[in-house]
Amino acid sequence: MLKDSTGGKRELRMNQYSPREMMATTAGRMINNGDVVFAGTGISMLAATVAKRIHAPDAVVFFETGGIDPSLEELPLAVADPRVMAGTSMNAGLIEAFSILGHRRLRTVAFLGAAQIDRFGNLNSTVLGDYKKPRTRFPGSGGACDAASLAWGIIIFMQHEKRRFVEKLDYLTSPGWLSGGDSRAKAGFVRGGPIAVVTNLGIMRFDHVSRAMYLSEVYPGVLPQEVVANTGFEIDISGVREADPPTDRELLTLREDVDPQRLILG
Repeated sequence: MLKDSTGGKRELRMNQYSPREMMATTAGRMINNGDVVFAGTGISMLAATVAKRIHAPDAVVFFETGGIDPSLEELPLAVADPRVMAGTSMNAGLIEAFSILGHRRLRTVAFLGAAQIDRFGNLNSTVLGDYKKPRTRFPGSGGACDAASLAWGIIIFMQHEKRRFVEKLDYLTSPGWLSGGDSRAKAGFVRGGPIAVVTNLGIMRFDHVSRAMYLSEVYPGVLPQEVVANTGFEIDISGVREADPPTDRELLTLREDVDPQRLILG
């Protein structure tokens, strides 16, 4: 039982949470106290904020537009929202933000999304189809390639569909583990790489040797075979477990503190 804003008691029904709430709380749990978090728009904003509210108060959230360590008392809708500058430790710019992102003494974790992902966590946010005559053209990298190249690690948000989890990308926008194994290091990347992929079905991680994606956790009510059916390449499900659902505190924080207007939660 939890107290509401009027002091009364009520019970949150744990089976009534959305996939978006599950994704936000799951990703938020991956943030450690003291991490420096490069956040973007949407679910990543929720994940970073709920992490700071609950278990990582000393994590530093920053945005590519230059808001460094904002108070996040009111949820920004995008990285260009002036609220990313509210209560900051420093209002800077793009150059300073990316200098922090690539700082080798900092454990910087970047949240990213994409249109396509392959088994090694490489991302496409540029085009679908032929580059010169694409079926669909997207805004492109923005800061995603920089984040994937420079950060200590990246956490990727995806909708879990076969058309998004593909054997071969139509275009490589942001590097993951490249072709697997030690190929990323051989290409000259001194650190970084994907940590996890958080989807509406579960959590994927990467083997420490082959760097191939495997299914780590499925959400309550999701079968591993459902993940397999929605993945366009072979994925190991042998070690999968069921993820913990959002706690009462996480849901209350998300719904009443982080996004009470449900601008991102919907």
